[in-house]
Amino acid sequence: MNEVKVLNTGEKFAHVSVGSLQGFEGKQFVKDATGATSCEISFGTLPQGEAVPFFHSHKENEENYIILSGAGKFQVNGEVFDVAEGSVIRVATNCDRNLKCTSETPMTYICIQAKEGSLSGYTMTDAEITERENLL
Repeated sequence: MNEVKVLNTGEKFAHVSVGSLQGFEGKQFVKDATGATSCEISFGTLPQGEAVPFFHSHKENEENYIILSGAGKFQVNGEVFDVAEGSVIRVATNCDRNLKCTSETPMTYICIQAKEGSLSGYTMTDAEITERENLL
């Protein structure tokens, strides 16, 4: 199992790493390490032929899965569909979900969990262009 490493933090940010995703194995949550208050983010990997060992459902939080590598099958209630690198799957509350790796290489994914219906502003409706010295 990978370990979350806190690289640096400031008053307004936290920078953590789960390490290289090339050899990543298992499941790793990062909410506590980053101090996030709006969502939970986890990294997961499934070896060839393996599935998450249980179905699950959330009462208040939707989940967004982003497949980073590999391919597989995703099931939401009674519907099954193919997923692969680049797939993004949103799953609403109060329904069962699971995924399985069907590719020869492991399937690595990110799961972002946030309260369903809570997004009120995003991109430029929640942003403003600011003036600041570029130190990059």
